[in-house]
Formats: sequence, structure tokens, C-alpha cells
Amino acid sequence: MLDGLRQFIADIVAPSAESDLAFDDTGYLLAATALLVHVVSLDGEPSVTEKRKLHSLIESRFKLDHGTADHLIASATRAEGEAVDLYHFTSVIMRSVNEEGRLRIIEMMWELVYADGQVSEFEDNVVWRAADLLGISSRDRLELKHKVAEQRQSASSGAISKTADAAT
Repeated sequence: MLDGLRQFIADIVAPSAESDLAFDDTGYLLAATALLVHVVSLDGEPSVTEKRKLHSLIESRFKLDHGTADHLIASATRAEGEAVDLYHFTSVIMRSVNEEGRLRIIEMMWELVYADGQVSEFEDNVVWRAADLLGISSRDRLELKHKVAEQRQSASSGAISKTADAAT
């Protein structure tokens, strides 16, 4: 994982000439995970639900095993704690990730925002700022927000109906 941090620093000092990579760049993974850590940390200490959702997203979206995801999250947490702004991470992502990948990052941010069932003004604002820095249009940002909200509502409705079925 130290290599990931080295790559992240190298990307900041001397950006790679390739600008259309998708999800395999270690510097990108660290920067994206740091953004996600920032989102779950906005309202204080992340809840157990938020931590589980973060870990689940990192494993599934980045196709990492449990241990590698743990290391990435730990490194990202340190990097996020040292960062002064979102640009620190979004600039790495902009150099390394195509638009489709950047949309997926914003979608992941919304999934974390909705993980605790409540969207605060601060969370909404951070996703807006990150989307802007990642070159994501307001329309796309809002479409992703509504998509994630609908998925969450559908999942909640499904869980409620399963509970009701089990009770009868």
C-alpha cells in the first residue's frame, strides 16, 4: 500500500500523460477513496452503517479483497486528514479517470451520503463541489442523486415488505 501512496504523490508532482484511464490506477484509487472517506466523515465519526457501506463500495467497485480494501481505506483516511481541500484529490482523478469513471465516483459519494438515511446540507454541498471539480454537470449530479435515492427507497420498501411477510 506504500506503493499506492508513492504513486499518489508522484501523480501530484508529475502527472501522468495518460488521461483516459479507468479504474486501475493506484493514485486514482487512493484519491477516490479519500473523497469517499471525506463524505462519511462530514457529520463526525462515521457510523457502523457508513463504514460498512464504504468498505462494501471499495471492495465491489474497485474489485479488491477485504484486506486490500482495509489498507486502501486506512491510507485514504490518513491522506484525507492531511488534505486542505477537495482539489488535492479531484486533480489526481481528473488526470487519471475518464468521464464514466468520474460519474461512478459521484454515484458512490451519493451512496455514502444516503447510507445513514439522511442527507445533510454539508453532504449535499460536498458532493456538489466534488462533482464540479470533476467536471460533472449539475444535471448529471442531480440525476445520480435521484437514482441513488430511488434505489435506497426501493431497498427499504423491499426490506419492510419482507419483515411484514415474516410477521404474518
